[in-house]
Amino acid sequence: MQIFELGHLFEAVQMNNILSDGKTFPDCLPKYPLETIKASYEQERNTEGFDLGAFIEAHFELPTNNGDDFTSDTTKSITAHITSLWHVLTRQPDKTQSSLIPLPYSFIVPGGRFREIYYWDSYFTMLGLQVSGRVDMIENMVKNFSHLLNTVGHIPNGNRTYYIGRSQPPFYALMIRLLSEEKGQSTLVEYLPGLEKEYSFWMKGSDILRGGHRSENHSVLMPNETVMNRYWDENNTPRPESYKEDVETAHESSQDPSVIYRHLRAAAESGWDFSSRWFKDGQSLATIHTTDIIPVDLNCLMWHLEMTLAEAHQLADNADKAQDYIDKALVRKKAINDYCWNAEKGFYFDYDFVTNSQTPHFTLAAVFPLFFNLANQEQAQKVAQIIENQFLQIGGVTTTLNVTGQQWDAPNGWAPLQWIVFKGLHNYGFSNLANRIKAHWLRANKVIYEKTGKMTEKYNVYEQDLEAGGGEYPLQDGFGWTNGVYLALDSYS
Repeated sequence: MQIFELGHLFEAVQMNNILSDGKTFPDCLPKYPLETIKASYEQERNTEGFDLGAFIEAHFELPTNNGDDFTSDTTKSITAHITSLWHVLTRQPDKTQSSLIPLPYSFIVPGGRFREIYYWDSYFTMLGLQVSGRVDMIENMVKNFSHLLNTVGHIPNGNRTYYIGRSQPPFYALMIRLLSEEKGQSTLVEYLPGLEKEYSFWMKGSDILRGGHRSENHSVLMPNETVMNRYWDENNTPRPESYKEDVETAHESSQDPSVIYRHLRAAAESGWDFSSRWFKDGQSLATIHTTDIIPVDLNCLMWHLEMTLAEAHQLADNADKAQDYIDKALVRKKAINDYCWNAEKGFYFDYDFVTNSQTPHFTLAAVFPLFFNLANQEQAQKVAQIIENQFLQIGGVTTTLNVTGQQWDAPNGWAPLQWIVFKGLHNYGFSNLANRIKAHWLRANKVIYEKTGKMTEKYNVYEQDLEAGGGEYPLQDGFGWTNGVYLALDSYS
């Protein structure tokens, strides 16, 4: 059900803040066929005394936020609180005729306004499910993502029809490896068809890149003729769930609206929506240019996907296919070093393939090469020094060094990146620094939990007594990936 096809009604609701949160209306369940609602609106909207809010209440069933009826007991430990939340955040298969894409197995949602499964969130949630012994739920979620690959052709941002134009950071291979830790290496072979579909989606169009044709979908031909990946969305219109915000950004920008809408959508695919790492001027959302950028984290994830495919084919006795993916991974590893490593600054950066230069923004994306063991020891040492000297704060590591009002910038820290940094530093022997970051983050979680009874989506790592802010919507609680990373860090030894 594409509720944004209601035309004037959809635009009126979104632009006039009738439901306050732009995501609420696309998540509504219509009480009548959309054509009937649309006709009624067109007939009634110009009549005297017409009340748009009352019309919406009469014609739609509004969604409720996940966990709104849950009451925290702060006398319980955070671990006990999270364990009880798994049930609250569990959703069963749903076939309602809304924008929700039905899934065959139960799953965990993040919480708050996020009423559906989310792609990269789910990996970090699974880390906590593993600690809780919930292998059944991990397997259910992997099966759901495999179902999406088989039916949609890729894993959307979330299981909503308005998310189909894009995916999110490709963590499917890491999920399968996590599941294989519990069920054995044969898991890689079992999900090999899904891994192939995932890779095909991200590499779509790479076979037609040549000469002056440098980019197609997620694929970009680099100056040395290697192919790297970027974030992309099939659509170039305002996001239905953030319609008003996108229209206002387009009005503030000098870019063509269709261009900036694509950049905004691509940044949403990155999961970092929004961050100065995507801004030309490092400060203003109006200068966003996401699709011009080769992100270091995305290409590390693609390297891991290639290596996972190689291992899966090796286990399936497909030696030639295995070698092919190993060769691809070796080429990508060199490209990450060639285009994203800056020896002078001692850090990894995203690369602007339009200007043929690195972007200047210091971000935690630079730690992904450490997380995947792609850096050498000298590179890791330099990255670790910058993390310690510039990123580490009282509540954990800050996402970037820029204060812009965007939620993926300072002063905010996010659970998934704390895990990436923690594991990346451990990989190279910087355990003392990793454990300091762990201690700071867990303490920040505890401070807010004791103050509010909540595990929240993000945290202010500069002033741990203050809740995080910024972005397009209020601070959300629940919260799937925060819960998962807390349990994973707390149990790590």
